[in-house]
Amino acid sequence: MSVHRTLVVTARVLRQLRTDHRTIALMLLVPVVLMGLLAWIYNGTPVFNHIGPALLGVFPFVVMFIVTSVATLRERTSGTLERLMTTPMAKTDLMIGYALAFGLMAVLQAVVASAFAIYVCGLDLAGPVWVLVVVAVADAVLGTALGLLASGFARTEFQAVQFMPAFVLPQFLLCGLLVARDQLPQVLQPFSDALPLSYAVDAMNEVAAAAEPLGQVGPDLVVIAAWIVASLLLGSLTLRRRTA
Repeated sequence: MSVHRTLVVTARVLRQLRTDHRTIALMLLVPVVLMGLLAWIYNGTPVFNHIGPALLGVFPFVVMFIVTSVATLRERTSGTLERLMTTPMAKTDLMIGYALAFGLMAVLQAVVASAFAIYVCGLDLAGPVWVLVVVAVADAVLGTALGLLASGFARTEFQAVQFMPAFVLPQFLLCGLLVARDQLPQVLQPFSDALPLSYAVDAMNEVAAAAEPLGQVGPDLVVIAAWIVASLLLGSLTLRRRTA
């Protein structure tokens, strides 16, 4: 792995994203619109403060998964990745370069969505705002990493979107957002414990409820980080020097 080559890939992807205004709008505006709609629906009730922090982790996760998987697959099907693989560039250079580029967008997305939820929608937190932002960024990067992994198993952009039910919906159902994880059927609890979005929601809930949440949030962030690294490593295995 070469730091220079990785940064070259990152810069190239960022240049492409800069000209793709629709993708940028999707990444930055969709979580904001969804949070605003949620705050409007539950205006005057405590529901928004109860579920808002968890959804602030879920929304960026889902959006980054979709954008990353489709955009990376487009690079694969257009032959761009194959041409890059004919150079001395290592697979890890490519995968981490893509992850850094989309990860920077994930940071921007998480900051914008968190600021909007707190300062515009009035989301009330017991914990520090910066911890919420850190967790939101980790959740968005997790979506990016899983999107990169999913792109390796799809052959068309339509298939990449179809992977969302397989990669995202089971996590959404079991993460504790709809039913508390300790109230899930016993057979489903091990699956909930193994899925990364469960720890993202747990971390967001801790930030909302505890004035000093770092002790509880830290282990959750470690699990999320492990999933990010594992997804990037597995994703690099799907890169091929030549198209079959």
